[in-house]
Parts: sequence; C-alpha cells; structure tokens
Amino acid sequence: MNSSGSDLANALFSELLMADQLARNRLSKVLPRGMELSHFGVLNLLTRLQAEQSPAELARAFHVTRGAMTNTLAKLEWAGYVHIRPDWDDARRKMVAISPAGRAARDAALAAITPLLDNAVRTLGEERVRQTIPVLRALRQRLGAEDAP
Repeated sequence: MNSSGSDLANALFSELLMADQLARNRLSKVLPRGMELSHFGVLNLLTRLQAEQSPAELARAFHVTRGAMTNTLAKLEWAGYVHIRPDWDDARRKMVAISPAGRAARDAALAAITPLLDNAVRTLGEERVRQTIPVLRALRQRLGAEDAP
C-alpha cells in the first residue's frame, strides 16, 4: 500500500475509533441505571435470536473472552435479566436465555437510546447513513474474517 493508501487507512480507523468512543460514552449516559452497554448488547442479541445461547457462543458473537462474558452474564443473572441453566445434553455446558425482566430492561434501554440514534441519523441525513452502512458492514465482515480460525 502506498503512502496515500496508508494515510487513508489511518484516517478511517482513527475516525472509527473516535466515533466508537463517543458513541459508547453517549449511549452509556442514557441507558437505564445500572445497565452497561455490554449488558444491553447481550440482551439485544438474545431478543433478536429468540433462542438460548451458550456463554461460549455469546463470547464469540461479541469477540470477547469467555471470562469477560461469564462476568457479564453473572451481572445479568443477578439482575434477573437472564436465566442460566445446565445444558441437558452436555452437563459441562450452560445455556443462557433472556427472562421477561430482561426483555423489559432491553426494551427500556432501546427506548432510552432511540432518540439519540434517531437524532444522529437525522443530523447526518438518511441517505448518507444508508450509503455508509454497506461500507461499515463490509469492513466488519472483513475484520471478523481475519479473526476467524
């Protein structure tokens, strides 16, 4: 890659990292009390999938260690947002399901962050956002593929 290509890549990743940091800070401030962004992410995924997941599957989905996911799940279980049970087919594994309280907490969190997200889209313009999503998705898939074994 030539110098201008490296400069472009550097600018892209600098903007992504700063936008990520700013977005996380803004979202964390509007989430319901006691909810962390990682908690919302897990509850949101479990809601979308509508199926139990193992802690290992969740860790892979979020590209975090099993230990980090275990910590997040322990907090969610303590709050009553998830149910964790043994896997009936393999006693060494556990399975995680969202609880009705977890679904309500996810819905409350989504209601809290939606105005912030809607405002960002409105400010940037819907068409620009629509054009940006495929680029970001391709970048995410590319980076995810490089992580895969």
